[in-house]
Amino acid sequence: MLSKFRILHNLTQRISSTISTRNSANASHFFVYTKPLCTMVNSQSQLSPESPELPSWVMFSDNPTTPSDEDFVIPSLAHWVDSNILDTKPKLFVKPTLDESTHLVDVEPISIVLKEHYSSPELVTQALKVHAFKVSNSLVNQILKRFSNDWVPAFGFFNWAKTQTPYQHSPELYNFMGDILGKFKEFDLMWELVKEMAEFEGYVTLDTMAKVIRRLAKSRKHEDAVEAFRSMDEFGVKKDTVSLNVLLGALVKGESVEVAHKVLFEFESLIPLNSASFNILINGWCKIRNFENARKAMEKMKEHGFVPDIFSYNNFVEAYCHDKDFRKVDQVLEEMRENGCPPNAVTYTIVMLALGKAGQLSKALDEYERMKRDGIVPDTPFYSSLVFILGKAGRLKDACEVFEDMPKQGVVRDVVTYDTMITIACIHSKEETALRLLKEMEETSCKPDIQTYHPLIKMCCKKKRMKVLKFLLDHMFKNDLSPDLGTYTLLVHSLTKCGKLEDACRFFEEMVLKGLTPRQCTLKLLVGKLESKKMSKEKDHVEELMARVLELEQRHI
Repeated sequence: MLSKFRILHNLTQRISSTISTRNSANASHFFVYTKPLCTMVNSQSQLSPESPELPSWVMFSDNPTTPSDEDFVIPSLAHWVDSNILDTKPKLFVKPTLDESTHLVDVEPISIVLKEHYSSPELVTQALKVHAFKVSNSLVNQILKRFSNDWVPAFGFFNWAKTQTPYQHSPELYNFMGDILGKFKEFDLMWELVKEMAEFEGYVTLDTMAKVIRRLAKSRKHEDAVEAFRSMDEFGVKKDTVSLNVLLGALVKGESVEVAHKVLFEFESLIPLNSASFNILINGWCKIRNFENARKAMEKMKEHGFVPDIFSYNNFVEAYCHDKDFRKVDQVLEEMRENGCPPNAVTYTIVMLALGKAGQLSKALDEYERMKRDGIVPDTPFYSSLVFILGKAGRLKDACEVFEDMPKQGVVRDVVTYDTMITIACIHSKEETALRLLKEMEETSCKPDIQTYHPLIKMCCKKKRMKVLKFLLDHMFKNDLSPDLGTYTLLVHSLTKCGKLEDACRFFEEMVLKGLTPRQCTLKLLVGKLESKKMSKEKDHVEELMARVLELEQRHI
């Protein structure tokens, strides 16, 4: 179930940050309104039990009776799995130049060196000094991507690379490294890097300071984030409307709309505000369900000469949808129309998702009919959401037909669409379907993200497909994706529940050695299982690792 709600979260995030209302004149190009879903049978949008025909890509021999074998790989996919495990060439989705290709041959050898566990960045630098690797911006970028969730080898490599002549890190790579340090709360090192950047003209930009501010705010160092904003002039970065909105957004995401409120009114006489400044506050108040203050922010917005827009109202729609208060949702939709701000594709997608999550599939599909009447063209997020709610309702074949229909309607399948479809296939134990979708992404150059792999990993652990699990982790790495806290938590939980305790302990240790703090529920689950199996040595080691990471956390406070 966890993967489903992660997909829902990703869809909602995409919807909240994207407004894309297309011209209604192009509507027929995207969807044949007389046949909105091939399973529609009446105007109430009821679904037939199942679609009579399926697209060819889903007609696979998913066999739930296949014996659970650690080395088992579905025969039709065996060559692909084996070649990916053995192949050491990096997977690139952007064709490199000839010079970059020469440098990128060192990606795998460097990765092997960095995979060793080092206690400090200095030891990493020492280990690299004995090698004659050629450095380029492309190579450094790929290595930092691969080790973005393991700051010690990333920083050690970064420091070694800048000593190689005539190479010099680009501003973007400094920003990338600073963001990694901020993610792991290595704020002293992060600031040292910013000061180092300041020695090069034009290196410190708003992008640099935005990453600093966001990492501080996310770690609940709200006052430090505000101070970072105040100090931007020292680094040659201007305090203006855009940078103020960056600070406000970071504070809201860092769960401190109250501080954001104070900051806005502190700087309103010094820095011009825009409608986005108030929309950020409205979003923050709506997130914590303080609708009174959200309305006050909307009134303040009007006082400054701005008219509440689609962003303003969608915040209320999303909050009420989250609470399943659909009566309030209808009131906001009516208010929008009365004020000359009709709902757009984002609005309808938010409502449809909420109704689908609430188990009201028929009403969710009715939103599509309302959307058509408003002349709004379905876009990629809408289709992805439609696939999600159909799959959640158990309508796998209908979800497959919508997925298959997207390119026919001129709508691009993006990574969220694939993530959604893979999750649905995994929930229904369609192992071959799920893996073929991953293979299709590779063939269509739709680069997977970390959420692509989570449902696949969970399914493999449940089925004890250890060879396929190794393939997935290798496939992630070759796509420059580094396992994060969520990935390790999923691995430890899933392997513990299926009885693979030695593997669960190994991933728990790897998580700690990378500086990631395991959740208490993860520790409790693993220790409990180890106790029940009388694996006292392993239990003591896990508890020792946890004590070590908690001690390190205390030093950061």
